[in-house]
Amino acid sequence: MIQYTITSHDVCAHLFHVTCTIPTPKASGQRLTMPTWIPGSYMIRDFAKNIVEISAKDPASGHAITINKVDKTTWRLGDCAGAVVVSYDVYSWDMSVRAAHLDQTHGYFNGTSVFLAVEGQESLKCELDIQRPSSDHANTWRVATTLKESTAQRYGFGKYMAQDYDELIDHPVEMADYGMVSFTACGVPHEIVFTGKHYADMERIAEDLKVICEYQIRFFGEPAPMDRYIFFTWVVGDGYGGLEHRASTSLICSRADLPNKNDVDVTDGYRTFLGLCSHEYFHTWNVKRIKPAKFLPYDLTQESHTELLWAFEGITSYYDDLILARTGIITQESYLELLGQVMTRVYRASGRLKQTVSESSFDAWTKFYKQDENAPNAIVSYYTKGTLVVLGLDLLLRELTAGQVSMDHVMKMLWHEFGLQQVGVQERELEQRVISLAEPHIDAKGKEQLQSYFEQALRTTEDTPLPALLETQGVALHQRPADSVLDKGGKPSAKTSGAETAVSLGATFAEAAAGVKLAVVFQDSPAHRAGLSAGDVIIAVDHLRVSKANIEKSLSVFAPGDSVEIHAFRRDELMTFTLELASPVENTVYLTIEDSERATNWLMG
Repeated sequence: MIQYTITSHDVCAHLFHVTCTIPTPKASGQRLTMPTWIPGSYMIRDFAKNIVEISAKDPASGHAITINKVDKTTWRLGDCAGAVVVSYDVYSWDMSVRAAHLDQTHGYFNGTSVFLAVEGQESLKCELDIQRPSSDHANTWRVATTLKESTAQRYGFGKYMAQDYDELIDHPVEMADYGMVSFTACGVPHEIVFTGKHYADMERIAEDLKVICEYQIRFFGEPAPMDRYIFFTWVVGDGYGGLEHRASTSLICSRADLPNKNDVDVTDGYRTFLGLCSHEYFHTWNVKRIKPAKFLPYDLTQESHTELLWAFEGITSYYDDLILARTGIITQESYLELLGQVMTRVYRASGRLKQTVSESSFDAWTKFYKQDENAPNAIVSYYTKGTLVVLGLDLLLRELTAGQVSMDHVMKMLWHEFGLQQVGVQERELEQRVISLAEPHIDAKGKEQLQSYFEQALRTTEDTPLPALLETQGVALHQRPADSVLDKGGKPSAKTSGAETAVSLGATFAEAAAGVKLAVVFQDSPAHRAGLSAGDVIIAVDHLRVSKANIEKSLSVFAPGDSVEIHAFRRDELMTFTLELASPVENTVYLTIEDSERATNWLMG
C-alpha cells in the first residue's frame, strides 16, 4: 500500500504539504513522477512545476535519502534499505477545475496535481490521509469526495482508500464550509456541493438534477456505474467550466446563473448551468467508461493523440441540452434555440473551412487548448462541430432506417459492447459499428450514404448538410445577419421591419482603457482588408471618439460600400486605416418547427 497524507500547510501561501510513504521502493533508483496532464483536459500542464521543495528520508532512522530530479516531471531516489517517506509542498493557486486551489475559504485538489506516482507500483492500493488544517479559518470545514472512506467518517477528515493510483487521482476533494443538498437517482445517492457565496434555491436545483440523472441512468440502463455521485460546484462572479470524473464532476458557474427562491422560469443562465451539469454527468458513461483505445490506459507522461474527441465531446454536447428537452425542463423551442446558437458559433468562424473535425480532435493538445486571437480563422472546435456531426448522423440514421436506428441505439451499443466490457474504441471503429447497426434496415445505397457521410463530415472541411437533414424531421434552418456583436443566434432578428441596413466591421471587441480593442479580426472581413489586426485599439471612427459601448452605433450611420477613416493604436503607435464597410454575413442561425409531429418524434426520442 502506498500511503499519502495531505495537509493545508499554509492557506495564505496557498501551499499543500504532501507526504508519500513507499513501503518497498527499489533499493536504488526508485523513480517518482507527476502527471503532465489531467484526463478530460487535453493539454500538457506540467503540474510538477508547482512543487516548491521536495525531500526524502528513512522513516525508521530519520536519515535523509537523496532525491534528484531527472527531468521536468521525474525524481529518482538514492540508495535505501527499506521504506521511504517523500515530502513536498505544492503551490495551489489555480482557479480552475483542472488543478488545485487553497486559500482561507476552501481547499480543492485533483490528484493529478498533488500526488506523485511511484513508478512500477501504480497498481498498488493507496491510502490517503486528509488532515484537518490547523488554521482558524478551517474550523468549520468538511470534506467532500467520492473516495471510499477507510477510517474517516463521511464528510470528515481522516483516511480514505483507492484501489490504485488511477483511482486515487480520479476523485477530486473539496474542503470548505460548503453548502450541500442531496437527492437519490435510481437508488444512487447524489450530492451537490456549493462553495462560494450564493443565493441559490438548492432544493429546486436538486429536483431538476434528479430528473436529469434518472433519465441518463435509464437511458444507458440500470444499474448506474457508480454507487455515489457528487456535483462539486464552485460559485463565482463570472465563470463557466466543468471536468468529468468517474463518480463526480467539478463545475465552475456564475452566481447569476443559479436560480434563487423568487425565480420561477428557467432563465437563460439556469439553462446554461443545467446543460453543463447534464454534459458532465453524461461523461460518466461517454469518455470515463466508453473510451478511445488510446486512453486505455491513460499515459499521463505525454500527449495521447486520438481523432475521436469529436465523438466523445460531440456526442456528449449533442445530448446535454437535448436531455433537458426530453425531460421537460426546457421546451423543444428552447432546445432548438440552443442548437441554433451552436450552429452560429460554427458558421461564423472560417476555421471550419481549414481544419477537419478529426484534425481538431488530434490537434487538441496544441491548437484547441492553446487558442490565440487567430483561432476562429484557423481551427474548428471538436465540441461544436462535433455536435453538428452527431446531429447530422442522428437525423440521417432516422431517415435511412425509417426510425428503426438512431444515436440512442448507437450509444446503448457503445455502452454494452465497450463501456461495460472495458474495451477501448479504435480510431475508425465507431463508424464501422454504426454502419453495422443500421445495415439490417438499409439497402446498399443507404450504406453508401452513411459511408459518404462519415467521410465528408469527419475528413473534409465541407459543411454538414444540415438543412436537408433537419427538414426530414420537420425543422427548418434559417440564416440571417447578426443584429450586433452580442447576437448569439438561435432566434429570429430582433430588428423591426424596415430598420436601417446594418454594416459590419468583421471583428469582435474587448474593453480598453480608452477606445475599443479588437479581440478577433475575421479573415476576409472589412477590418482584415483595411489592415486592422487583433490587439489594435480603435479610438476614433470618422474622427469621432468611440468605445466598446458605442462603436456599433457609430458605424450604423454608414451604408455598405461606404469608406470610413479609422484611427487606432497598435502598441504605442497611432495608425490610420481606410475601411470599406460591408453588409453583415448571413451566418447567424435559428431553427423553426414546421411539422410538430415529426419534430417531436426526433426531439423526444
